[in-house]
Amino acid sequence: MKPGHTGWQHLVHSTRYSLKGLSAAFRNEAAFRQELGICVVLLPLAWWIGQGPVEWILLVGSCLLVLIVELLNSAIENVVDRIGTEHHELSGRAKDIGSAAVMLSLILVGLTWGLLAWEKFLT
Repeated sequence: MKPGHTGWQHLVHSTRYSLKGLSAAFRNEAAFRQELGICVVLLPLAWWIGQGPVEWILLVGSCLLVLIVELLNSAIENVVDRIGTEHHELSGRAKDIGSAAVMLSLILVGLTWGLLAWEKFLT
């Protein structure tokens, strides 16, 4: 972004860069496409399972959190790969930690959706 972009110009440019990042993740990251596909299936179900706005936002928010964490993990992996392809302990650790963050966000989705679905259908 050019220096001096403020206000609406900044918002327009920032939005353009964000959409470019989403597009790059969709094109280049299989995990992002898979998680996005799961979210596309789950989000309409959130209206059915969620009993009120708080439950709805928990269901939707947990799905969006997975996508956010996956984007950050992909960014870390890209930066590490840009630095070099040879194995380095810190590079491997950074990638593993990013992967662990994605796993925890997926566990959160499973718990959130599982508990709210349990409450709706089995109580």
